[in-house]
Amino acid sequence: MNFEEIKKESKIYPGEYLLHEPTMQIVICGAYNPDENFIRCLSSGRLLEDQVNNFKKIKLSNGERRERSHSKCKGCTGAR
Repeated sequence: MNFEEIKKESKIYPGEYLLHEPTMQIVICGAYNPDENFIRCLSSGRLLEDQVNNFKKIKLSNGERRERSHSKCKGCTGAR
């Protein structure tokens, strides 16, 4: 897992996971406004708004992404 600086031209989407550096917590992005320099996110059930430079984007390698993927459970196949 790598962390990447968020630049003015970066694409940040609502629902994306970010690292909030001052608290060292993984948060869920709610709103990204590069013009006003803030990100609004959900952290531990609370709404948090902070400057963009306090966040980092999380990048997973292909291997990590595959490792975290889920398959269907056997109950969903319809076999009895």
